[in-house]
Amino acid sequence: MSQPPVIVGTGPLSPADVVAVTRHDAPVELAPEALAAMAASRTVVESLVDDGTPHYGVSTGFGALATRHIPLDQRTQLQRSLIRSHAASSGAEVDREVVRGLMLGRLSTLATGRTGVRPLVASTSAALLNAGITPVIGEYGSLGCSGDLAPLSHVALALMGEGDVRDAGGQLVPAAEALAAAGITPVELREKEGLALINGTDGMLGMLILAAADLRRLLTTADLAAAMSVEGLLGTDAVFAEDLHALRPHPGQVASAANIRALLAGSPLVGEQLTSETGRHRFTRVQDAYSLRCAPQVHGAARGTLAHAEAVAAVELGSAIDNPVITPDGRIESNGNFHGAPVGYVLDFLAIAVADVASMSERRTDRFLDKARSHGLNAFLAHDPGVDSGHMIAQYTQAGIVSELKRLANPASVDSIPSSAMQEDHVSMGWAAGLKLRRAVDGLTRVLAIEILTAARGLDMRDGGAATGYRSSAPITAVRQRLRRDVAGPGTDRYLAPEIEAARLLVDDGSLLAAALGALPATLQ
Repeated sequence: MSQPPVIVGTGPLSPADVVAVTRHDAPVELAPEALAAMAASRTVVESLVDDGTPHYGVSTGFGALATRHIPLDQRTQLQRSLIRSHAASSGAEVDREVVRGLMLGRLSTLATGRTGVRPLVASTSAALLNAGITPVIGEYGSLGCSGDLAPLSHVALALMGEGDVRDAGGQLVPAAEALAAAGITPVELREKEGLALINGTDGMLGMLILAAADLRRLLTTADLAAAMSVEGLLGTDAVFAEDLHALRPHPGQVASAANIRALLAGSPLVGEQLTSETGRHRFTRVQDAYSLRCAPQVHGAARGTLAHAEAVAAVELGSAIDNPVITPDGRIESNGNFHGAPVGYVLDFLAIAVADVASMSERRTDRFLDKARSHGLNAFLAHDPGVDSGHMIAQYTQAGIVSELKRLANPASVDSIPSSAMQEDHVSMGWAAGLKLRRAVDGLTRVLAIEILTAARGLDMRDGGAATGYRSSAPITAVRQRLRRDVAGPGTDRYLAPEIEAARLLVDDGSLLAAALGALPATLQ
């Protein structure tokens, strides 16, 4: 389906705008006020070109070379050399959506009119996005200060018609060839324009926005997985009562508990733990394990961390990050707004939350597999334990992922390393934080998929097979039925990897959440 255009003006984009352009190829259009603002700030730059006073990025070198005055006849070469030398990334190719987020973020900053570039530069940048041309960028090269220099330089290099890109069909081609095929004329950069194209935190910000969108879905999915595990392990829903969570009313915790209550409401299996005389739970154990009982507290804390990260992203989306900048009153001023610390910190915070949510999910899965703790289920949920291994190694896979997530939770933002002859002596490492968060989000998706796969198998074994009817709540029944369309129920051991992948896809595209929502009277939070 064609996407409506995203209008890039002098104000902020929304996170939904970013997702639409990066993942769904929505076209972009520059607003008239943005074109006017860029034209106005460009007149400021052009008035300084030959006034005899050194102006950083206009008539000087860059970084530690800023003391060098550049003659007028070498200014175009200065910009060209800047981009060529800074397009120095290495390593595995960065995902297309990350590159598109990088391009869109820089375009949005150019459109504020605070960078001093000609409207032509922004309109050409928009044309690249709309043509589906994606510069090839390696994962290494950005220290997150002065912004994402190397990644953004590869984008600027493509604007110049140089370097390698992938066309709309994903083919690797020279930039000049791709631009020609799309009818785009390469840009010859003038004073300050090269600097304006690379002095931003756009890469790390794009990764933050995409991760936040994924985590909104995954944290609700974690509530679903926990509810399925509570039901499948014959747990109690009493601990999720609204009045109990009102005693510690963190918004995320309250929302998570409400989700789990809604998902368990009317569950026959949960109801079977009640006595008919008093309506109270008749447990042979006093309390459920923490991984069941404390799910709202952990999932809620992750939601709180996500809310803080989204607040930081909102500020960044409304920011004009460049050095120097053109102020509304016509001054050109150096600054340090390109430092990625605000974004780097929250990228690291989210990686910590992701690791902890996944760790709790793995513990719930393990309880299903241990005959001493599963309350009547076969060891490892095997059809014939000893002959069959059931989900024994699925939990190994979870454990391996969780172990990696703990390593990825190590913060990148504390690992500053000086560069540029000590001129850039403290950097954010936000780009690295973004890349590792993306890997962490993928890991959490897989861990939750395995928990849901395992919980559904345990529930099927309690039911004795779908032919006897489900004893789950309505939303969990709907989830189990959706899963069984792609993954068969319990039986003798089968090739397990495709079943894990099928569950992962259903978590990743939101199909399981959609199934649960379809059976609920209200939405989940």
